[in-house]
Amino acid sequence: MTTPPPQGNPFAQGQPAAATQAPVPPQGGYPQQPGQPGFPPQGAAPYAPVPPQPSGRKLSFKTIKNIVLVVVVAGAAIFGYIASRDDANTAAVGNCMHRGSSSDNNPDLEVVECSDAKAQYKVLAKIEGSYLTQTLASSKCEAEAKDFQYTYTESGDGKDFLLCLKDYKK
Repeated sequence: MTTPPPQGNPFAQGQPAAATQAPVPPQGGYPQQPGQPGFPPQGAAPYAPVPPQPSGRKLSFKTIKNIVLVVVVAGAAIFGYIASRDDANTAAVGNCMHRGSSSDNNPDLEVVECSDAKAQYKVLAKIEGSYLTQTLASSKCEAEAKDFQYTYTESGDGKDFLLCLKDYKK
C-alpha cells in the first residue's frame, strides 16, 4: 500500500506537512469587491467628477459699501471741479466778481451774477500774460481800462492773466 502524498508542498521531502492556510486578503483587511473604492476598473477615471460650482455669487455688505464709497468720492470730486470753474480764470469782461477771502495775497475771487447781493467788483479787462509787479500790472490796466481801481493777477496754473476791476455799484 502506498501512502498519499502529503498536503502542501509535494516536493518537500522529509518535512512535516504544513497546515492548510486560508488565502491572504488584500492589505486593507477586506477583499476587493466590485464597485468599492480602491483601484478603478481599467479605462475609468481615477476620481469622481466634481460637480460644477454655481456661477452667480452674492455681493457681500463690505463689497457694496466699498462700491458706494467710491461713487460718493467720485461724485464729490466732480462736484468740486464744477464748482471751482466759477473762479477768476473763467472770468470775462463784464462779469461780476465776489471776493471770498480777506487775504490780500489770495483773495479767492469767484464769478457771481451781477444781480447777486455778493457782487462786489466788475471786470473791465482780462489780459493774457504774466505781470510780476504791481506797477507793470497797473500800467497795463491803464492802457486797457482807464477807470479801473484794482488789479488781480494769477499765474502758475498754466494760464497767466491779469484782471482789471472796479467796484460794482448796484
